[in-house]
Amino acid sequence: MNTPDYGYRAGFGARSDALFDEGLRQHMLRVYNYMALGLVLTGVVAFTVASVPALYVPIFSTPLKWVVMLAPLAFVFLFSFRIQTMTASGAQMMFWAFCAVMGLSLASVFLVFTGTSIARTFFIAATMFGATSLYGYTTRSDLTRFSSFLIMGLIGVVIASLVNIFLGSSALQFAISVLGIFVFLGLTAWDTQTIKEQYAENFDSDSRQKLAVFGAFSLYLNFINIFQLLLHFTGERE
Repeated sequence: MNTPDYGYRAGFGARSDALFDEGLRQHMLRVYNYMALGLVLTGVVAFTVASVPALYVPIFSTPLKWVVMLAPLAFVFLFSFRIQTMTASGAQMMFWAFCAVMGLSLASVFLVFTGTSIARTFFIAATMFGATSLYGYTTRSDLTRFSSFLIMGLIGVVIASLVNIFLGSSALQFAISVLGIFVFLGLTAWDTQTIKEQYAENFDSDSRQKLAVFGAFSLYLNFINIFQLLLHFTGERE
């Protein structure tokens, strides 16, 4: 009777774990690369539009500015509802289009705030985002228990922001900014953990590609919102 080769089985399990860890690392790198390229595209579009009067004057001095400001929100709903039926290439095209439209919307930032304060705020936001995303990736705690509070906080921030467009209250804007920063930092940790856990599910390559794009989309939104909210504290006006 042959003795079972437990050493071989242990070695096979170790190799399987190593392959999974390498696959997960590549998946997360793909997510962050998509997000980073999206931010670059947004920054280039925003800076270009803000630098050319022939582009920004027709947009921000007419009612067209409302279309530009609300267009990213329309993309968010469209992306969320269509992600299941999109192909991987279609999801990528939608993501790049969204980042470009967000750049149009954020062009006003370069018209209002100094370049130095924008750069400073960007690095502060990047540091906060990076630390929170790393926590979400490494923590063993189940962050889904905070999901209901984060969703309620997000809804509250969105509603209060829309109301304050008409009220123009500085006190309300301060409260929105403080609450919003904490909400989007929490969402960053939760989304990062969710992206990591989704990789463990048995998806085909096309579905994993879409997961990477949608994960980048979620993290991109969190970062952009953190950046915009921080500008109310660290931004210096022209």
